[in-house]
Amino acid sequence: MIADIEQLVRCESPSDDLDAVARSAELVAALGTRLLGAEPERLVLAGRTHLRWRFGDSRRVLVLGHHDTVWPHGSLATHPFEVRDGVLRGPGCFDMKAGVVMAFHALAALPDRDGVTLLVTGDEELGSPSSRSLIEDEARGCAAALVLEASADGGALKTERKGVSLYEVAVEGRAAHAGLEPERGVNATIEAAYQVLAVAELGDAAAGTTVTPTRIEAGTTTNTVAAHGRFAVDVRVRSAAEQDRVDKAMRALTPRLAGARIVVTGGPNRPPLAADASAELYARAAALADRIGVGPLSCAAVGGASDGNFTAGVGTPTLDGLGAVGGGAHADHEHVRVDELPRRTALVRELVADLLRTEGPR
Repeated sequence: MIADIEQLVRCESPSDDLDAVARSAELVAALGTRLLGAEPERLVLAGRTHLRWRFGDSRRVLVLGHHDTVWPHGSLATHPFEVRDGVLRGPGCFDMKAGVVMAFHALAALPDRDGVTLLVTGDEELGSPSSRSLIEDEARGCAAALVLEASADGGALKTERKGVSLYEVAVEGRAAHAGLEPERGVNATIEAAYQVLAVAELGDAAAGTTVTPTRIEAGTTTNTVAAHGRFAVDVRVRSAAEQDRVDKAMRALTPRLAGARIVVTGGPNRPPLAADASAELYARAAALADRIGVGPLSCAAVGGASDGNFTAGVGTPTLDGLGAVGGGAHADHEHVRVDELPRRTALVRELVADLLRTEGPR
């Protein structure tokens, strides 16, 4: 497994580079073909390569992962692949190339894979713009979706994920000379500042809703009243009702300055993965973990989203965080605990086998 992970980590696959994603997909396809004895379907959507293995005629269990990463080209020079003192490191190892390898090895160990679909996408880190429909279509009708994203802290499975909405607020004002006649302008920088404060007030800590203005830009030169500005907004919610409330409030933003105009684009990106979507699967996984000696399990609610939000959004029971145990996703200290690789892979194998024994199509 370590050798397989090394192959994938050494093939850099930043999401925004179509050629890199295509090269990574070919390596993932070759690895899966060797371990599973079957070629995947290559699904190229908007230039991005996704891979799908279907076993048998029925669709009962969807196993889900992605092979793209946030790490730019050249990251191996500063964050080389290595295994030292029981810890594996390298760009994208935790999120989530180790999880892809774990999926292959777990399924390869099954005597019968009839009813399993394995989907490995290539744009998850971008919000799955091209693969969302594919993921949702594959999930519909399945009894369960198992997401091999990395675990939460301490190896906890992810039984609840917040939904995500992404917006851009564009502000239009009117340019003027900042020294000669600033009063003739409509300052988009000031209007953007008003709107940033208004947007930040939409959060609700008690409900677990965060509304965070992030990247901002305005103006052209230092001696010109800004005619244009824009800022991005990241929204995280625990419930569909909160996602709808914030969406309505974002679209109701009104200018504070006379002559300014506001255009809001974007909206909900991923629905919440609610606790009730994972409760039964988590209980099943916990019992299996105790039975095969890899327990006890723990679970966590997290703010980050994954493609598991999409599978839960179409009503499919979903359990997330079944992948690598470690930490540091997207960060310099990204790492995987080697001793947990066979333990967690065995759990995935047993969980898929148990679902295939007991669950028909939904």
